Amino acid sequence: MLVLAIVIFLATLTFVIWQPRGLPIGFTALAGAAVAIAVGVVSFSDVPTVWDIVWNATLTFVAVILISLVLDEAGFFEWAALHVARWGKGSGKLLFTLIVVLGDAIASVFANDGAALILTPIVFNMLVALRFSPAASLAYVMACGFIADAGSLPLVVSNLVNIVIADFFDLTFGRYALVMIPVAVVSLLASLLVLRLFFRKAIPQTYDMALLGDPSAAIKDPLVFRAGWGVLGVLLVGYFAADPLGIPIAAVAGACALMILLIAARRPAALFTRTPSAPTDPGTAGPAAGRSANDLGRPAIDVVSIVRGAPWQVVLFSLGMYLVVYGLRNEGLTDDLGDLFGTFADSGPFGAAYGTGFVVAGLSSLMNNMPTVLVASLGVDAAGAAGLPHQLMVYSTVIGADLGPKITPIGSLATLLWLHVLDRKGIHIGWGTYFRVGIVLTIPVIAVTLLTLVGWLTLIGP
Repeated sequence: MLVLAIVIFLATLTFVIWQPRGLPIGFTALAGAAVAIAVGVVSFSDVPTVWDIVWNATLTFVAVILISLVLDEAGFFEWAALHVARWGKGSGKLLFTLIVVLGDAIASVFANDGAALILTPIVFNMLVALRFSPAASLAYVMACGFIADAGSLPLVVSNLVNIVIADFFDLTFGRYALVMIPVAVVSLLASLLVLRLFFRKAIPQTYDMALLGDPSAAIKDPLVFRAGWGVLGVLLVGYFAADPLGIPIAAVAGACALMILLIAARRPAALFTRTPSAPTDPGTAGPAAGRSANDLGRPAIDVVSIVRGAPWQVVLFSLGMYLVVYGLRNEGLTDDLGDLFGTFADSGPFGAAYGTGFVVAGLSSLMNNMPTVLVASLGVDAAGAAGLPHQLMVYSTVIGADLGPKITPIGSLATLLWLHVLDRKGIHIGWGTYFRVGIVLTIPVIAVTLLTLVGWLTLIGP
């Protein structure tokens, strides 16, 4: 049965990555799960167990993406990118650094998929406006793609796999942030260093500031733009307050998503109706001039399209793919992985961190980080370690699952989405080219990040 479980897993993963004729990943994963149930690799009784592992992660992820999509339609991220470009003061190297930092910030709050989907097209359009060469443009968009995953370490909500691991090992939002924010800062600095070194010849010395657009002109819905700052504040406070109150973070993210969606849709309508004021001269008051009487009453964002376009398939994918992976656990494969992780734990802090981190990174790059994270979590649990070694293995799993996918194009859904966005923009990056760049950039960043984790977690204690 173990061979059958492995065959089902590999077949499901192949179809998820290949997506023949655009077959949605959720349906593919559910089909794999159905086959696994039909042949007895998993049973119907496993479904509630797996759903209990993944529901909070997937629903939180969908809610965060919904928030980011609404804010993107309002012009929030384009406004931020244009401000960042102005802060660059015409220096290509400073602009490169600032874009990496902006990508890291977006990934931290809006998840890696949000950063890949949102920042890449904005940066690409800005590079076209600045008339950068193809080599220079490639350097900047590669940096966006890399930092989308590398920047997803600091918070539980920064990556779907982070939420799965936090739920599996009962990590609170505050404890996770305490451990991982300092580690994420070092990861950002290491990422920036390797990116700057690798692309040093392609980054232009200067750019023409006069070619940049006005940031205020990017704001398409001033009401949603202003409300977005408040919603983000509520979101971050809610994340930290949720654990002590026993509230799932999916409920916090979902409430904030509903809030920004209702504001964007101007619902209930009575709250967004006011008596029209005297006409405003459109030439004197910026991008929202002449619209003040209608800002509250007329939606500028197609909320229905945003909700329809949300990544609902990820919910089906998580349940289906993890059921397939659970079949590997039922056949004892994760116990074998647990024996390996137990050996790492017995070899001391560095063995626990580096062994676990690089094994998870390697598995993530080969079979995608989504299925890897459940296999690895079950393996860490089976290892039976405690105290500092156990904590190092848990957080090393996060690092391996977040950073390891950058080695290959199939490592994460964010990378696949990013490559798709670039293809639509006319920039094709072959898998061979990606691998040659990805492995050079990723390995040293993982090594430095794991070293930081060992030092910091040893200092603060398990």
